Amino acid sequence: MSRSGLTVNFVACQLSALCAAFWFRLYLSPGETSPAVRHAFATIFGIYFVIFCFGWYSVHLFVLVLMCYGIMVTASISNIHRYSFFVAMGYLTICHISRIYIFHYGILTTDFSGPLMIVTQKITTLAFQVHDGLGRRAEDLSSEQHRLAVKAKPSFLEYVSYLLNFMSVIAGPCNNFKDYIAFIEGRHTHMKLLEVNWKEKGFHSLPEPSPTGAVMHKLCVTLVSLLLFLTLTKTFPVTSLVDDWFVHEANFLTRLCYLYIVMQASKPKYYFAWTLADAVNNAAGFGFSGVDKNGNFSWDLLSNLNIWKIETATSFKMYVENWNIQTATWLKRVCYERVPWYPTVLTFILSALWHGVYPGYYFTFLTGILITLAARTVRKNYRHYFLSSKALKAVYDIVTWAVTQLAVSYTVAPFVMLAVEPTISLYKSMYFYLHIISLLIILFLPIKPQAHNQRWPQTLNSVNKKMD
Repeated sequence: MSRSGLTVNFVACQLSALCAAFWFRLYLSPGETSPAVRHAFATIFGIYFVIFCFGWYSVHLFVLVLMCYGIMVTASISNIHRYSFFVAMGYLTICHISRIYIFHYGILTTDFSGPLMIVTQKITTLAFQVHDGLGRRAEDLSSEQHRLAVKAKPSFLEYVSYLLNFMSVIAGPCNNFKDYIAFIEGRHTHMKLLEVNWKEKGFHSLPEPSPTGAVMHKLCVTLVSLLLFLTLTKTFPVTSLVDDWFVHEANFLTRLCYLYIVMQASKPKYYFAWTLADAVNNAAGFGFSGVDKNGNFSWDLLSNLNIWKIETATSFKMYVENWNIQTATWLKRVCYERVPWYPTVLTFILSALWHGVYPGYYFTFLTGILITLAARTVRKNYRHYFLSSKALKAVYDIVTWAVTQLAVSYTVAPFVMLAVEPTISLYKSMYFYLHIISLLIILFLPIKPQAHNQRWPQTLNSVNKKMD
């Protein structure tokens, strides 16, 4: 199957999933249909879409699901999360390696790894939540771990439905088992309203929020993203970063600006895929997150990105926190808040392994660590000087926005270039400028004590950081 054929199949599957989602919500509503029937239909549709999109390569997905269900049933509660994690990540890594060395390097013509990556996230998420619910004391859990803990092992139907349902099997996102079961059983929206202490004068019962508005909005974003992808991405391909003109003729400032444009042009495909996946889940009635600060119903529980915050980010941290949100949440829940040593480094390593074994991924994540440390140091040393007036703060925001956007472009370029040779060629043409600047900042600027303002602070268990 050609890459274009795979793309067409992907879009066809997701559009079919969108239609199926509307039908699922209207004709298999939880008030009129049993949870078992909803589970069965969600699973059957998901399996069909995977086979249609990836052919016999979908066998990998089913093999992994069955192996990990065997672990779920037979492993002891004290080891269920460890075995599930190593089997799922190991199988995923083997598939990543085989795609590179058996198939054409850098050409994702048989890229069945996308659904495998999503299933790996779900398998490990559920395994840790079952372990939290059945194998740990309540006082040893953080508030979020306690809320998401699963108190009983899932049935086979619940397990395969959670992993292979048609709403998220192709493009995700990862979600929590308890949220998914509540959605299937019809408790999802009410559960979220109760979590935010819903109070509204005149209501004698909880309302039934409709996802229609959210779905229409996300489909508009999807359409715009698709149009940008069809125009910008082909006009400014990533391959142009290794052209003779860029490497040998363009001056440094031109390279800087052109790199930013090319990286901007590579983003619409992610905006398209993730926003469409979000809309599919919402159309089925899944993804309600409660009430926002203005009192409006929100459908962003499963959103994978916040485009406005990405494009206006004034720090590397703000950018990262609004890009691939559900994967960042998964990394936090299965790694960052559980490992006893070097949580940041180990989380970056896990993220790189999960993405694959292309060298470009490791260039990006290693560069990201360096720039994150440098940016944190600069912020702690200089930001307070610009908070005395609105004018100074505006200047600071403009400068940090420009620096952030250029830094992200520089950092993520290897991620989309994949291979070593074009990455080295690009960085040599840029004189490794950001690596050098970041190192100088880390070496020569004073490191001030870090306040408790780390990423994901609200869910870290500061008492018990032992590996469970």
